[in-house]
Amino acid sequence: MEYRRSKTEGGTYFFTVVTYNRKRFLCKPKNVDLLRSAFRYVLHQHPCKIEACVVLPDHFHCILTLPIDDSNFSTRLRLLKSYFSRHLENKSCANIPESRKNKQEKTVWQRRFWEHKIGDEQDFINHANYIHYNPVKHGLVQCPKDWQYPSFHRYVKKEIYDLNWGSNQEMQFSPIIGQE
Repeated sequence: MEYRRSKTEGGTYFFTVVTYNRKRFLCKPKNVDLLRSAFRYVLHQHPCKIEACVVLPDHFHCILTLPIDDSNFSTRLRLLKSYFSRHLENKSCANIPESRKNKQEKTVWQRRFWEHKIGDEQDFINHANYIHYNPVKHGLVQCPKDWQYPSFHRYVKKEIYDLNWGSNQEMQFSPIIGQE
């Protein structure tokens, strides 16, 4: 089966990238720093704008806007995953199943990622809200402000959100948002 992705030059996309077998190692401080380094490395080679992002123990979500003449998000995500995998100090999270050993792969990430092309401003708002509420959705904190690895605090500084946004309330999202 051939997997097809919608690619638009200058498009804005929501992504979900998941660790292999949902191993919970991303939120260790060294690994968060490594993921940040991976983003810097990729953005230096292939610029784009990170609109929103959250890192959770076994996956991360982000919204990226590509340059006006560029539709190649797949290369960015491939390089991001590759950089992180190559530089990961503790490979114990990378249990390589027999089916992948022949390919000399480090099994840190699931092979694919989920992407969604943001269609309009409301779609962007819905996905940014989903990203920032995700730590609450997964029971990691009771308030988005309490999670230490989101772009939520940047949104508060820009006065897009109040500091207590998403606190003490259960937010509902369309089942098509997130798809993790």
